[in-house]
Amino acid sequence: MPNIVAALMIRRTQQDGEREAAGEIWQQTNDMPSLVFTGRYGTPIDPRTLNRKFTARCEAAGVRRLTVHDARHTCATLLVDLDVHPRVIMRILRHADQAVTMEIYANASSSATREALRRLGESLH
Repeated sequence: MPNIVAALMIRRTQQDGEREAAGEIWQQTNDMPSLVFTGRYGTPIDPRTLNRKFTARCEAAGVRRLTVHDARHTCATLLVDLDVHPRVIMRILRHADQAVTMEIYANASSSATREALRRLGESLH
């Protein structure tokens, strides 16, 4: 959790700089919460732009190309492996139906995979 908080604080600082650079053309709408990731002028990111940037990040990291959709499936499966309640996973993925989350997105993995993920998590700390 501290890593996520630190990343979000860095992003807020970046976005403050973007907002200042954009000046009056920054488009903050008051009828919705502030967006964490925005286009150059505070607008929601176009899905095609998001996919291009995500692909570029995968390439820069030296990992095989993933789609954002693939990442959502992976997230759901990892949360299942961590024994997170299905309702919580549904909310994280912003699904309206728990069945969609559990039947389509989350894949059950073997106990060996769970053990490997546990060890991986420990090694990252």
